[in-house]
Amino acid sequence: MAELPYGSWPSPISASDVARGTLDLMFCATVAAPDGVEVWWLEGRPDSEGRYALMACRPDGSPHEVLGPEWNVRSRIMEYGARAWQRVMVDGQAGTVFSFWDDQRLYLLRDGAATPTPLTSAPTDDVTHMYGDPAPGRDASVLVVRETQREGEVSRSLVMVPLDGSAADDDGRAVVVNDEHHFYGNPRLSPDGHRVSYIAWDHPQMPWDGTVAAVVDVTGDLPASEHVIAGSTTESVLQPEWADAESLYLVSDRSGWWNVYLVSVADGRARHLLDIDEEFAGPLWELGCTSYAVLDDSRLAVAHGRGHERLSVLNVKDGSLTPAGPDWSWDPYVTATNGVVASVVYSDTVPLSIGLVDLSQAKPASAVLQTSFSGLPDAGYLPGAEVHTFTGVDGRDIHAFVYPPANKDYQAPNGERPPYIVHVHGGPTAHSTPRLSMEKAFFTSRGIGVIDVNYGGSTGYGRAYRNRLLGQWGVIDVEDSVAAAVGLADAGVADRARLGIRGGSAGGWTTVAALVQTDTFGAGVAYFPVTDLLPFAEDTHDFESRYLDALIGPLPESRELYVERSPLTHLDNLRTPILLLQGDDDKVVPPSQPQAVNDALKGTGIPHAYLLFAGEQHGFRKAESQITALEAELSFLGQVFGFDPPGVATLPLEH
Repeated sequence: MAELPYGSWPSPISASDVARGTLDLMFCATVAAPDGVEVWWLEGRPDSEGRYALMACRPDGSPHEVLGPEWNVRSRIMEYGARAWQRVMVDGQAGTVFSFWDDQRLYLLRDGAATPTPLTSAPTDDVTHMYGDPAPGRDASVLVVRETQREGEVSRSLVMVPLDGSAADDDGRAVVVNDEHHFYGNPRLSPDGHRVSYIAWDHPQMPWDGTVAAVVDVTGDLPASEHVIAGSTTESVLQPEWADAESLYLVSDRSGWWNVYLVSVADGRARHLLDIDEEFAGPLWELGCTSYAVLDDSRLAVAHGRGHERLSVLNVKDGSLTPAGPDWSWDPYVTATNGVVASVVYSDTVPLSIGLVDLSQAKPASAVLQTSFSGLPDAGYLPGAEVHTFTGVDGRDIHAFVYPPANKDYQAPNGERPPYIVHVHGGPTAHSTPRLSMEKAFFTSRGIGVIDVNYGGSTGYGRAYRNRLLGQWGVIDVEDSVAAAVGLADAGVADRARLGIRGGSAGGWTTVAALVQTDTFGAGVAYFPVTDLLPFAEDTHDFESRYLDALIGPLPESRELYVERSPLTHLDNLRTPILLLQGDDDKVVPPSQPQAVNDALKGTGIPHAYLLFAGEQHGFRKAESQITALEAELSFLGQVFGFDPPGVATLPLEH
């Protein structure tokens, strides 16, 4: 092995490889077909302006695109989006309902037809309807969550849209099922077609704080009053699925962990199917996520675990749990048809992929239908995930995954310790998982280590761990990120003088907050960061407009705390170089947030840069944006930490 300093190792993994070779796979579903089971999914393509293509894979294993290249299947509902497609039956013929990104209308493509037809009305200057999380409805309709933006006001309802196209010019033909709540999700028609189940919640709750599971009788006049069967403002209930016409499965965190229950619709009596300190669901950032699927009247396919989710079969009658399939982790798009279970899967050696397990056979078979990254480099350039538990303030546990530098061709000079970058996930109600990431490999293959920290407040470790962040955003997340980085340095693994921190959205907030509160980190990279809480609370989109009530405190009572906690208030303490990256069409974190930091740093002598990307929303989806951002980040780290990364242009820094 040749000898070069950490950070300067040549790598076969370029930023272009990461961006153009990486697909975003999501919202997988199994679909019954005459010759077996098809698997469908959405496939985000950075090299096609971030377009999401609807894909289907026949039982013989040949994937194909369902729609033409002009169709972008994506919903903007709640800004984070939702499942945007659903298979339906129309006059005895199969078809696909989908949401089109450009106008947010619902369309129907009948099997065999060349062109989709609209099902809902076009947006006007006064009113825009958005649709997400569709499911088969009653009387030749699709059941769907509708978001209406009218003169600056946002409302949502659960509606049934007729499949005959009659609502394309008349919104009144869409039948409102219920409109008592501000948020809805997971609508399902009962097996007898008489009732619709769903979850719902209202401000200031977020769906991981408190939701209700309810049913509505759809055989009479609509909209109709609901019957709540589970949940409250302090219990998070997710994903009701009909077991039969009189009972529902659902996931509740009433025990302190998201576990599966069987609930009577008549009186709400619930049977805890398995009492275990593991999570069987995750935070509902996107409508339509499914963490389990019904196999038959006695078995569920469930994704469960701590920090990352494995597939098992849960026996409804005796509560037994049987591992199923390969050693994959499963994302919350679990679906099953005729014993075939599919989802987006991954491991620290398998990139994000569409995987299936056929449980209908005596000896279950598995297959990978699509991978997010084709042409993986030699394993000698890829990092492995190490599970770590660090000790934080007051002795609390901090869960993390550590990715050491890895390059089979190079080693560092004897005695040199590598720079490490703390990766802070977004959310903050979310968590990092140990998946093979080409973005991480871009850094580790050059000699830069990565620490993925699941700070207090992260999901995957029960409600008590999640609740650590209540009222403490900007405190606990910063303390835990610092403790993980310092812990790795104190163990002799990382270079204490070359610790960095980076993150996007809420992770960007933690990044900037850590830089103004501590001197732990020598560099920070903040993607679309929240930096000033009061404008964020006032300007952000409806879904998160009351999120800070729990993370900081309600307004106006907590106004002074909002000012005190904001990194922008303490920029006089900032002595650390920082790189800021932002999309100009971001409705979640507006560009004014990082722009304020950049403006404050001008003329201070602190090295910094601010890159604004045209046409990007909350998260970069275009290949050219991703390439520019990664290369800028690498150049920035090299300039700050004193190494020369080969193959990237030098990023100009202001001072």
